[in-house]
Amino acid sequence: MTENNATPSDNAGATGPESQDAPLHRRGIKSYVIRAGRMTPAQTRGLEDVWPRLGLALEDGPQDLYALFGRKAPCVVEIGFGMGNSLIEQAKTHPDTDFIGIEVHAPGVGKLLDEADKLGLTNLLVYREDALRVLEECLPAGSINTVQLFFPDPWPKKKHHKRRIVQPAFVELIRTRLEPNGFFHMATDWEAYAEWMAEVMEAAPGYANTADADTAPFVPRPTFRPLTKFEARGEKLGHGVWDLIYRKTS
Repeated sequence: MTENNATPSDNAGATGPESQDAPLHRRGIKSYVIRAGRMTPAQTRGLEDVWPRLGLALEDGPQDLYALFGRKAPCVVEIGFGMGNSLIEQAKTHPDTDFIGIEVHAPGVGKLLDEADKLGLTNLLVYREDALRVLEECLPAGSINTVQLFFPDPWPKKKHHKRRIVQPAFVELIRTRLEPNGFFHMATDWEAYAEWMAEVMEAAPGYANTADADTAPFVPRPTFRPLTKFEARGEKLGHGVWDLIYRKTS
């Protein structure tokens, strides 16, 4: 039932001095696969007509988020937003928060841009880039209130586990970009991946789990995370979903 196969690259599994010293996006292992998809007229409109106003690129360089949005407000970054339904809903219902979406698949980016424009949203901007490069090159340290990673590709086969985005090097990069007491929120519909996420996060320095003792390491589904059609379909079939929220402590 995984909704989003568009998560960014990671290479915490790479070996050798050269790989370990290189930026994450250059270490050679991708946790996403670019899939060809037919573009609808609305998606094409988003990419062609709306992109110049709401799109961001690596070539824009390091960003000043306050200047970017024209105000001082909490910033939420969603990595791999798929077709964008959840992100659109959040931006619409939380106008006092600024959102940056990162996605590599053109249909999803086009759909989100088209809908954001039709709704007149001014608190949502989009990168169509590898999220690791965006985090490393464009988003300042200590600038993000919350990073969201919802339903990333679980890469269930053991030989592909190195492709999973949630790796020690990745969560450390996230930590550097979070503001003090900022949050890293993950959700997955694969229990084994949820356990993997918890194991990586519990070993990561500078984070604290926000779950209560009776549900730890997971938290009950937060009401502020929109219920996607994939999740709703899974609930009807008896599938579980696991949320983890960690707070930056240092």
